[in-house]
Amino acid sequence: MPQFREFFRGMPQQQQPQQRPPTERGLGSGVIVSADGTVLTNHHVVEGAEKITVEMNDNRTYEAKIVGSDPPSDLAVLKIEGQNLPFLNLGNSDNVRVGDIVLAIGNPLGIGQTVTAGIISAKGRRTGLSNGSFEDFLQTDAPINRGNSGGALVNLSSELIGINSQILSPSGGNIGIGFSIPSNMAKSVMEQLLKDGKVRRGMLGVDIQSITPDVAKSLDLKDNKGVIVSNVRAGSAAEKAGVKRGDIIVAINGESIEDGNVLRNKVAATQPGSQVKLRILRDGEEQELDATLDEFAAEGVKPDDANQENQREEDKSDQNGKLGLSLQPLTSETARRLGLPSDTQGVVVTEVDPNGSAAAAGISEGDVILEINRQAVKSLEDVQAALAKSGDRPILLLISSKGRTAYLTIRPQ
Repeated sequence: MPQFREFFRGMPQQQQPQQRPPTERGLGSGVIVSADGTVLTNHHVVEGAEKITVEMNDNRTYEAKIVGSDPPSDLAVLKIEGQNLPFLNLGNSDNVRVGDIVLAIGNPLGIGQTVTAGIISAKGRRTGLSNGSFEDFLQTDAPINRGNSGGALVNLSSELIGINSQILSPSGGNIGIGFSIPSNMAKSVMEQLLKDGKVRRGMLGVDIQSITPDVAKSLDLKDNKGVIVSNVRAGSAAEKAGVKRGDIIVAINGESIEDGNVLRNKVAATQPGSQVKLRILRDGEEQELDATLDEFAAEGVKPDDANQENQREEDKSDQNGKLGLSLQPLTSETARRLGLPSDTQGVVVTEVDPNGSAAAAGISEGDVILEINRQAVKSLEDVQAALAKSGDRPILLLISSKGRTAYLTIRPQ
């Protein structure tokens, strides 16, 4: 099964005699972007390194110091002591077009500087591998392999348009699907690391989802542009601006939002404390809201995916039919057991028909349904009433699962 892989991994030296512990060494690539020795590379290339040596193509070597590293973007800035060094100018990655010819430069598998050619296959890709998910990758089919991480993606004008970062491969070798961090993102991160040693990002404080055709149909939308807000965090910039769960964000500062990744990156690229103008769709009406962004803080802790033991209550009401679920009202005791506030209102899933549409949509035992077709549900009667109004349209559910809320749709059985 194909997996996203970072190019660089520590490559252990051949085993030494047992009385001496083996030394871990690794190889990666980088790009000199100024004559005085500023180097761009990947965070995962230098992460945990005790000593970094930069080797030039003419066999000159330099000791490098880490100026700053940014895990959310997988970028790092190094400094070597040198003058009049050869360097690449940063190009404008926004001007890159699908089909443009590009060159990938790096040190694959430690064999030495290598140049390969290909095209830009796609823009705006997200793989979900980088910490923080601030991803806007250029996809290329230029052959790149392990050791290319941090290397240059160059256009035919000899401008740096990307930093090679990831590949999609079942084996770890090149199959023509590689991903590079756009130069505009790299430039922003580099400038902040050089100035302050850290990167500051704006935060709106919402959980969002792209709008699928089924969601658009269930909400009677004309198209699936924009993103739907599945949760607004208490005290956040979004809450203060008046954003509500179920709102559809269609534009920020006049720029249309095509999907959640676009909104996330636009907000992150804006400095905390800045004011942004949101255009939202609420109950079929467009509104404009002004929000003053908070500052994003990388938590470094992933959501707990451990399975929670869910006790079944003896009195179940079988709702198999449209949903393919067995449900019961959520009690305060059950809410606490599921890690939810005790005053949460909804209905808890006690059984899922493995052959039903709910199972196909990813609903699991222990999930809590908060809304059906934008109507809050806290009893089985509420569920039946909401379902009766859905007709043959896809059913829109707001689900709380393992501490996260999200909208999803189910087609009636």
